[in-house]
Amino acid sequence: MMKYLSTLLCILISGYCQANVVNGRVTDDKDQPLPFATIFIKGTTTGTTTNAAGQYHLDLPPGQYTIVCQYIGFRRTELPVNVNAPTQTLNFRLQPVNMQIREVVVKAGGEDPAYAIIRQAIKKRQLYHDQVKEYTCMLYIKSAVGMQNVPTKFLGTKIDKTEMGVDSTGKGMVFLSESITKISARQPDKIKVEVISSRKSGGGFGLTFPAIISFYDNNVEAVITQMGPRGYISPIAENALAFYKYRLEGTFIEDGKTINKIKVIPRRKQEPLFFGDIFITDGDWRIHSTDLFLTSEYQLELMDTLEIRQTHVPVTADIWRVKDQVVRISFNKFGFRMGGSFVNVYSDYNVHPNLPAGFFDKVFLKYDTAYDKQQHAYWDSIRPVPLEPAEIKDYHEKDSAAQAERDSAASKYRLATLQKKQKPVKLTDILWGGARHKYYFRRDSAINFHQLYVKGLLKSLKSNTVEGLALALEPELTINTSEESNLRIASFIRYGLSNTHLNAYTEINFHNSSRISNRFGHNDWKLAGGKRISQFNQDNPIDNIANEFYTLFLKENYMKLYENWFGNLQYSRTFQTNDRLTVGVNYESRIPVENTTDFVFFKNDRKQFTPNHPQELANVPFERHQALVADVSFTYQPGQQFIELPDRKIPLGSKYPTFKISYSKGIPNVANSIVDFDKWNFSVQDNMNFKLLGEFRYHIGVGGFLNDKNVQIPDYQHFNGNQTFYNMKYLNSFQLAPYYQYSTTASFYTTANVEHHFNGLLTNKIPLFNRLKWNLVAGANAFYVNSDNNYVEVFGGLENIFKMIRVDVVAGYQSKQDTRIGVRVGFGGILGNVVKFNSR
Repeated sequence: MMKYLSTLLCILISGYCQANVVNGRVTDDKDQPLPFATIFIKGTTTGTTTNAAGQYHLDLPPGQYTIVCQYIGFRRTELPVNVNAPTQTLNFRLQPVNMQIREVVVKAGGEDPAYAIIRQAIKKRQLYHDQVKEYTCMLYIKSAVGMQNVPTKFLGTKIDKTEMGVDSTGKGMVFLSESITKISARQPDKIKVEVISSRKSGGGFGLTFPAIISFYDNNVEAVITQMGPRGYISPIAENALAFYKYRLEGTFIEDGKTINKIKVIPRRKQEPLFFGDIFITDGDWRIHSTDLFLTSEYQLELMDTLEIRQTHVPVTADIWRVKDQVVRISFNKFGFRMGGSFVNVYSDYNVHPNLPAGFFDKVFLKYDTAYDKQQHAYWDSIRPVPLEPAEIKDYHEKDSAAQAERDSAASKYRLATLQKKQKPVKLTDILWGGARHKYYFRRDSAINFHQLYVKGLLKSLKSNTVEGLALALEPELTINTSEESNLRIASFIRYGLSNTHLNAYTEINFHNSSRISNRFGHNDWKLAGGKRISQFNQDNPIDNIANEFYTLFLKENYMKLYENWFGNLQYSRTFQTNDRLTVGVNYESRIPVENTTDFVFFKNDRKQFTPNHPQELANVPFERHQALVADVSFTYQPGQQFIELPDRKIPLGSKYPTFKISYSKGIPNVANSIVDFDKWNFSVQDNMNFKLLGEFRYHIGVGGFLNDKNVQIPDYQHFNGNQTFYNMKYLNSFQLAPYYQYSTTASFYTTANVEHHFNGLLTNKIPLFNRLKWNLVAGANAFYVNSDNNYVEVFGGLENIFKMIRVDVVAGYQSKQDTRIGVRVGFGGILGNVVKFNSR
């Protein structure tokens, strides 16, 4: 084995030794650099791209070559070179193409000749889309994002520019990475990306997944979903003529082919459309190159502009593929101004790789075992796009700083410095922001820490009609037990000033990663016990802030509570596939409590607080009792794909729905438990993106009681109602339903929550209104128990208001009651969806 490794090493070393470098600059006729120009060896796809300064270099074995240089809008140039020295310079000075305007007689009511070319390209689109059944290629990716300005504060919080990696003026490189990957693809939708090597300035993961953009797709995924959820209509899509106007700018000859430059002009703003130039070859009507843009006027979210430049070259006599692609972005919002470029250089295409049948498995992105072990010399020898001075500086400074951090990490001085440099706890932290202190220690030549955190006292305050004002203290200690495990100990102490009850309990969570049958996953254990106050509906349909507002200002006490001494033990295993098994047992000694205060800020004699016992269940007694309940649930999503790291796999997602089944058993005659029931539930949910038509989300469930011999109110099937003005649980609630009116112990029930997010469809047709980018959302929620117990509501609303707010108008039909109309406010939209995710 060692003999073969030695032989391979000698071959690699000799290859590097024999390779010579051809470098130079690419400029225009006025000696201005041409950034991201295409350089390749004629007859191959071996080549490179110039950097922003127009510089390039090529590593070539000795021999005779013809080097081709081309740039959109300039005449393609070929220069011969005899590679016979370690370093040779070959500069290109490109001349603007001389556009020839066709002599076309346009009759009254006629059209521009560009339309005839585009129609031919549309006819050929499917052919070129399906032409290559499978292929492999190598890809170099360089991603660079720089800041030109950073505000002093954002949302009232001071910004530490040093932590962002910028100087005092707010300028600097904030992200720089490069990688070498191998792409394998098969029609219609199979792809595997293998990361050979990757590097990020300062260490960590770089951007290694390619932005594969094909204008032969009808719907082009030009950016990540959040920034363009509907995708963008290709200038040569089947229905492109309904969305674009075209103008023939001229033609030129390149390598014996006539190239048509066509201006792409959107017919309407606020549609997901490109504008710019597309170059189409004459006769075979294929894409030669593109220089297309997206802006906020054409449904680009968050970013201001995005430019896509592609150059296509022949791979075989009749097959062309993308040789290089440059995506440039700009952002100027909230005082932040930045720009970035993402350069993809493709090479070594094989359009007949004959990949084995099982090659495309569940692994979508795979990292080589030594992907991050290469030294600087490796990158200098293999990098096809020269680094710019700012990039060289960024690598040097951040890599040196990261190394210095690692070198000093285990020193006593470093440890003492970190302890001393902690920010002192201020009165504002104790009252509002939260106080924290870190306890640093050394483990395996690295510094770790434990952390003590105490939530702000004012944030911990609660108020309800049972306790009155409740003073609370919520400390939390996180102990870093190992690299892959931690222990969290949290205590919750609260004292009701009105009922003079003290409730206190502790929750211990232990998280650790482990392998089962060589498959990675993580385990979570939870042990909790003490005395607490709980909502009858354990899904907690109303939160403390909403309840406090409605209680103190509007004299409406929707939150219904009981006290309980409890003990809880729960175990969950999250598998490598992201499926999750949860098993738990909970014991409660449940104690009824009553209202003890009617305090409000504004007196209102026309209203009275309702009893703490849910009035809709007034005929269901609730007395002190004990309950022992065991629960088990399993969540499963088929078709999971993975990112494979050298030591583990990380689930990436799936196109299939998520299924969940759960079962609860009330166990009688153990520790005086009186409950006796068997309850089950099965649900399925999914988000389905139909691109131009919007996104459809649904959550459908069925369940019931197999046995209901003794079911207490906390164990009922409660449907998450909502009687407040705002909503957070859109796919797990009923926006106008009372909280406990429909609670049941029936043997069968079914629920359905569906909503369609139009993501700009329809609203983008309304003049002036479409500039706001407020998007329509519509749907319905329903459940059915029996003919006397059912509920349906329909709603329509607007989301993406200020990028994060959603407002719905809801009509709810309740059994044997009049239709109710209401308005609900929540989070929804580009930033609102992030808020909802974090809240969960």
